[in-house]
Parts: sequence; C-alpha cells; structure tokens
Amino acid sequence: MVSFGGVYSVVYVFLFGVSLVLAGDIVHHDDVAPTRPGCENNFVLVKVPTWIDGVENDEYVGVGARFGPTLESKEKHANHTRVVIADPPDCCSKPKNKLTSEIILVHRGKCSFTTKANIADEAGASAILIINYRTELFKMVCEENETDVDIGIPAVMLPQDAGLNIERHIKNNSMVSIQLYSPLRPLVDVAEVFLWLMAVGTILCASYWSAWTAREAAIEQEKLLKDASDDYVAESVGSRGYVEISTTAAVLFVVLASCFLVMLYKFMSFWFVEVLVVLFCIGGIEGLQTCLVALLSCFRWFQHPAQTFVKIPFFGAVPYLTLAVTPFCVVFAVVWAVKRHASYAWIGQDILGIALIITVLQIVRIPNLKVGTVLLSCAFLYDILWVFVSKWWFHESVMIVVARGDKSGEDGIPMLLKLPRLFDPWGGYSIIGFGDIILPGLLVAFSLRYDWLAKKNLRAGYFVWAMTAYGLGLLVTYVALNLMDGHGQPALLYIVPFTLGTFLSLGKKRGDLKILWTRGEPERPCPHHSQEDN
Repeated sequence: MVSFGGVYSVVYVFLFGVSLVLAGDIVHHDDVAPTRPGCENNFVLVKVPTWIDGVENDEYVGVGARFGPTLESKEKHANHTRVVIADPPDCCSKPKNKLTSEIILVHRGKCSFTTKANIADEAGASAILIINYRTELFKMVCEENETDVDIGIPAVMLPQDAGLNIERHIKNNSMVSIQLYSPLRPLVDVAEVFLWLMAVGTILCASYWSAWTAREAAIEQEKLLKDASDDYVAESVGSRGYVEISTTAAVLFVVLASCFLVMLYKFMSFWFVEVLVVLFCIGGIEGLQTCLVALLSCFRWFQHPAQTFVKIPFFGAVPYLTLAVTPFCVVFAVVWAVKRHASYAWIGQDILGIALIITVLQIVRIPNLKVGTVLLSCAFLYDILWVFVSKWWFHESVMIVVARGDKSGEDGIPMLLKLPRLFDPWGGYSIIGFGDIILPGLLVAFSLRYDWLAKKNLRAGYFVWAMTAYGLGLLVTYVALNLMDGHGQPALLYIVPFTLGTFLSLGKKRGDLKILWTRGEPERPCPHHSQEDN
C-alpha cells in the first residue's frame, strides 16, 4: 500500500511544483517604451564598485538607460572616477559646481532623465548617476516628444539605498570614486550543463526503479495466479503500492495547480515561504527516507533489518531499517531549513528535491499513453499560460515571480533544483522546476515499464527514444534561455513536443499505438485457463 508520506509527497509536488527554467535577467528588454536613433539601448545591469578615500568599499548594482553610449564590459577597461553631488540635487538646471570629467550624482524628479543627462553632459561630467526614490531599479527611457537625445555620457539608475550611501560618504567629506561597467555572461553556463545532467539522471534512476518494481510485481502476480486461490490473488493484486493517474485527474491537476500558483503569487510573503519550507521538508524527509531504504536494501548487510518489522501506533508495521534511517533524514532536512540562506544550502535543497522527485516518479504512474497525452498537453498549456499569457492579466509573469520568491525576502522558493552559476561575473543561480522533471518523467518511466513487460530490447523499445527526446527538449530549452538573455522560459513548451511527439509518432510507425493508447502494457496469458477450458 502507498504510505501517507508517499501520498503527501505526491500532493505537494503536483500542487506546488513549479515548471520553469531561469537564469536571471541581465539584459532587460522593453517592448513598450518607444525606441528611436539615440534612444535604443537595451537595459543592462551595471556593476558599481566604490572606493572611499582610496579604500575599496561596497559594490552596488544599477541599470543602464535607453539613451547614451554603452558601458565597458570589462572591469580592467573601466576608469576609477570621482563622484560629486549635483548642485542643485535634481540637476534640472546648470550645476553651480565646476566639473572636470567627474561622475555627477543626482536625484530623480522634476525633469526628464534625458534633460538631466544633457545638462550633466554640457557641464563636463563623464557620467551621471540618478538616485531612484525607491529601493528598486527603474528603466530610464526617452519621452515621446523629446528631440535632444544625442547624449554623450552614460546614465545609470541606482536604487535609493545605494545612492544615499554614496551621498552620505561625500557629505562626510570623503572622496568617493567608482567604476561603471556591465560585464557579459559566458556563452555557456556550466551550471546549466550540470542541471541538465541532474534532470536526465534523476529521470533515468526513477525510470529504472519504477520498471524494476513493475516487473517484480508482474512476476509475483504470475506466481500467485499459478499457486494461490482466486480470492487471495484478487486481494494481493488489489493492494498496489502506487497511484495511477486518470484522465480526469490529469485535467484536474492543471486546474488545481493554477489555483495554487495564483495563491502563491497573491500571498507571497516571508511567512508564506516559511510554510512552504516546512511542507518541502516533510516531503523531502519522506523522499530521502524512501530512497535510502531502497538503496541500502540492495546490500546484504541491510536486507534483514529491511525485512523485519516492528509495530508502531498510527504508522503500523515499520521496518527496522526505516526506523534507523528516519532520524538522519529528519536532521538533514532541519539543518537545511535552518541554514538555507548559506552559500552551500543549495546542495541540501537539491538532495532533498531529487529524492522527492524520484519517490514521486516511483509512486505515481500513468496507465497508458492516453492519460500521458492528456497530462502533458495540459501541462504544456499550463506552462505557456502562467509564463507568457499571465503578463496580460497581471502585468508580470506569474510563474517567474513565484519562482524567484519576489516580495518574500527569500532567494527563490523550495520547489526547484538550483546550482550557482560558475564563472559568471553576476553570480546567482540557474534553476529548473520540479514539474519540468516529474511530468515528462512519468512518460519516460512508462516507456521503460512497457519495454520490460513486453520484453523489448533497447533498440526495439521506446525508452531510449523517450529519454533522448527529453534530453534534446531540455537542451533546446537552455538554448532558448540563453538566446533570450536569461529571461525565464517555460521548459515544457519545448520538452513536451519532443517527448510526446516522439512517442506518438514511433508508436504509430511500429503499430503499437492502440495498445499503448488504451492498455499501456502487453497482454499476458492467464495460467488458470487452458485451451480445454474454452
């Protein structure tokens, strides 16, 4: 029978599993603001390291304007330049202080960004830093009726706290100098390569585990059909250790998942993320425990405690091995929850996440290709809806906002596998949602179970093709991610056509489509009956 913890893990993943790949936006596109010659730059993030009286201090991040020259991309080519405060502070009129190629620090307001930049350029400034009146970045554009946009100095917007810190040091008679540069990301993110391997490896392990248990159950069923009574057989076969998804459940999943996604978006806050962390820890404990028990049971030394049970109130008969492993899993999850803000916490999150995904793929099964087609088709539409279409209703991508954990004070939510971006001057994490692994993983696991039960070799079966299609679909997703400068992509938009399209076309070509579509497993003769019985 499926344990309560197993059912909980399934519910958690299917309701809260985000489906998205994300690498962080360095280039910010804007299709709304008007562009024209002299005002057509992309909005790029800008590094602003500071030196106070010659001593290196804090580094801030700003955003470049639509107008003005582009910034250096390499730190070694960016000059150390002194910063002065504009007088008047808004720089809407000619500064009273004389400038000799300094960077001028001004406040936002009272006149347009291009007016400030033109005045600073004419006064002899080498660049202009504009302090926003909020602790966030704002995209500086040209007004529609402005004509003087031939600006010769770069303009950078700083968040309020960063700008006021620089201003405070200058008012304390300190000499403040900064660099302005916008480094490019490497063409290939090593973290994305490892995420690809993690996703493919997770599905591979889960598929073999699912196929192995299905084959063992089929062998056991054949033995029971030969040796046991009909009543005992019916009772044994009915007590399955997995959950089958129906067509109705597949459609209902998308509806409920959409409702929970909107709930996350609307109520995203620190305390709400804390609740998600607790729920993730419970699912992670169950997943890690299940995987460790299954792995240790393969060794001879652990087979006896794995097959010896003790009765525990409420939980019933529990193997001794499970009792021994559970405290470790609980401690592991609690330590991750406490230390989840540490730089190394992603390791614990990925371990718990992978164990949870493998457990769900072991527990949940699609009975045939029809259910798999409905599930993946609905997930395909779900991904497009909440990554792209939701911008029309909420003015921002709901899926991306939820995945990043905006307004929660957290660096993402615990529904993702994440890896720090290596050799990236901007740092941060590359992520992939649980849904991008679990949903296509159900189809891949189904293909291997069918191959084993139908006694097909790798060349004549479907698993190799389904696994390859998934890998290629995820690869195309990362290519699209990089072409879009790190803007979050709905992975199932690319993965579903590859995996489902390959499966359907191959099944039709081989003449197995009817069996795959309705039954999902080959017919096996019943040993109870012979030709004479008919």
